[in-house]
Amino acid sequence: MARADKAAAVKEITTLFNESNAAVLTEYRGLTVAQLSQLRTTLGPDTTYAVLKNTLASIAAKEAGVSAFEGQLVGPTAIAFVAGDPVEAAKGLRDFARTNPQLIVKGGVLEGRAISAADVTALADLESREVLLAKVAGVLKASQARAAALFQAPLSKTVRTVEALREKQAAGSPAPVEAPAAETVDA
Repeated sequence: MARADKAAAVKEITTLFNESNAAVLTEYRGLTVAQLSQLRTTLGPDTTYAVLKNTLASIAAKEAGVSAFEGQLVGPTAIAFVAGDPVEAAKGLRDFARTNPQLIVKGGVLEGRAISAADVTALADLESREVLLAKVAGVLKASQARAAALFQAPLSKTVRTVEALREKQAAGSPAPVEAPAAETVDA
């Protein structure tokens, strides 16, 4: 590779690091081109899965300020640059690795913080962002419904009591008997 080509490749990889929410380092030894293509499809449009030269990736990581991959860039490596939801990308990698054990997750970086392979697996076990937001919305809605019922309870109890009294009077309960007036004696 010519020196200008290497500089352009480093610049492109640095851009990928800078524009990504997360990056996951993998080893793909033993995977075919068809399997790598299937993995790229599985990861979706928000994730770029790139097979990289270790030295170029190392230089680009340093330029982007990523120190998480130091010492891990050995052997056939590829990096999944995640621009979208990191949970979905981690799930895609985990599921693909289950059917293709040649894919090994080495670690990664999530929003500037280094994460281990176990962290990537834990991330994959989380529910997607949309599901978590829906659950939070459901909890908030339930809390509001409970509060509305709590504020409405005294008023509805009063209305039921008044209505019960009206029904009792309408059902023919005897009207209260007035006491006879006391006779006045003139002396």
